[in-house]
Amino acid sequence: MLINTFHFLQMNALVALCHFCELHGPRTLFCTEAVHPPSPSPPQAGSAIPGDRDPEAEREGEGLTMRANSSATQRDMCEGCRSLPASHPGFVSVDNETGIRYLSHQHPRQAQLFSVVRQACVRSLSCEVCPGREGPIFFGDEQHGFVFSHTFFIKDSLARGFQRWYSIVVVAMDRIYLINSWPFLLRHLRLTIQSLQSTALKVFDSEQCVCPQRVMRMNSAFSPAVFPHQRSGNAARSLTSLTQHPNLWGSLHSSFSWLLKACGSRLTEKLLEGAPTEDTLVLIERQTEQEEEMSGWDGSEGEGSNLQSGQSESAQAKDFQFEDGKQDDFIGPKFKSLRHLRQVLGAADFRQLTWHVLMGNQVIWRGSDSGLIQSAFSVLKALLPVGCVRAIPYSPHYEEAYRCNFLGLSPDVPIPAHVSSSEFSVLVDVLNAEKGCAGQLTADEVLSLYQFHLSSTNTQPTDKGPTLLNKMEVALSNENLSVEVVSLCLLCLKEEWMNKVKVLFKFSKVDGRGKEDTQRVLGLLGATGPGEEDNVRLLKFWMTGLSKLYKSHLMTAVRGGERTLSQ
Repeated sequence: MLINTFHFLQMNALVALCHFCELHGPRTLFCTEAVHPPSPSPPQAGSAIPGDRDPEAEREGEGLTMRANSSATQRDMCEGCRSLPASHPGFVSVDNETGIRYLSHQHPRQAQLFSVVRQACVRSLSCEVCPGREGPIFFGDEQHGFVFSHTFFIKDSLARGFQRWYSIVVVAMDRIYLINSWPFLLRHLRLTIQSLQSTALKVFDSEQCVCPQRVMRMNSAFSPAVFPHQRSGNAARSLTSLTQHPNLWGSLHSSFSWLLKACGSRLTEKLLEGAPTEDTLVLIERQTEQEEEMSGWDGSEGEGSNLQSGQSESAQAKDFQFEDGKQDDFIGPKFKSLRHLRQVLGAADFRQLTWHVLMGNQVIWRGSDSGLIQSAFSVLKALLPVGCVRAIPYSPHYEEAYRCNFLGLSPDVPIPAHVSSSEFSVLVDVLNAEKGCAGQLTADEVLSLYQFHLSSTNTQPTDKGPTLLNKMEVALSNENLSVEVVSLCLLCLKEEWMNKVKVLFKFSKVDGRGKEDTQRVLGLLGATGPGEEDNVRLLKFWMTGLSKLYKSHLMTAVRGGERTLSQ
């Protein structure tokens, strides 16, 4: 029992194909499970090694299958209830990277898992059904595991109603893990189901052309004595005969094994020292929103134009985040770090540019080299929380400031008059100084071929603040600090100011304090004095980068406190 429990806890999930037999009810047809390698710790004397295979334990599941049906197994098991014969060894795939084995047979190899899958099978094909009887549903509990189930029909010319009922269930003990995997599972299980349905539909159409069953049934005389025999003859068709697939179970093993591996690797646990940062929470929220949008597109029908526009917007939104590994993909000259950008632009222009970035103004780069512009945005976005970054890397037309605060434009795009005259924007024109010799120069020397012209109507002096910018420039100008150390220093400064943002948000937005109290809090946070106006403006802009989870947590806590006081 201890050995079985160890395997069950180590399992990411289990996938099973189930069928509702007209004679025997819900049955498990095919099951794929992940078996993890044994623990590297040495076993204690007299105890069994968790990874050792016990032939009797592995046959126990099949023994339960036979005993659950009855002693007369041949009579109670029809062709529709059976996928692989008892003598079949099953399918095994091994992941060389992790050592995980993916085993497939008609039933799980462990008695404990057999009971869990059996209950999930019965519930998915009886009481736990979504409206219309086709589609996904989630159910389960802590004792028997949690189940993601997707029911569907397969065409059969000999079945009642010309279709048979199946389901694919994914069983896991981790409810949060399974719920977070809903969009991923739905998207890929639908591909498997659609493949089965389309293959069976071709067989159904060919059989109907040879012998139309609908006409035959309407012309045949109905007799209560003959009806049970007709049901017995028609209920024994296997999924293999319905699809005429020569290697059906091998294909399902490959599909289910990949699903378990991909689903397990896309959600991983990370050891965090302390609470997750706001950037981490915002990235998780964005990923969840994108997966929900993808799931919505997969389920939409007849909305081609809306689908294309939604996909383009999502792809654009994904580019907004500028993942760290993307910097190496830029072709040609590029900015490598904030220090590199400061050296190219000069200290004065760099300070003015970063001041606009920290204040939340729209930063526009206009030039012919899209890779160079995207690399500039990639290093500048490190100045802001992830939730404050809204970027369109390169566009053939101008986009308004409410859509993006980083905008790349081709050189022939005109800037609207209301933007060029606004003090809430800055324009960097990238001009080609020379041409023809770029191929003989290194990446650093190629940057000398460009001229960078910065223009803005902002008249406010940028030499006083904000405090964050002053501390950042001290680190960048210190040549004794490497680029990696400067990056860590900037990360610490961002976290320091994000904590100040949280305090100010709680004090002013949630508690609703007055200006005098807010001014006292600003003094405690060190935001007053020189550059106070810029500090306050920075804090207010960074409030927009707080995660939805943090804001809802604060509001829930405040409402709970008010409810307690009123009682």
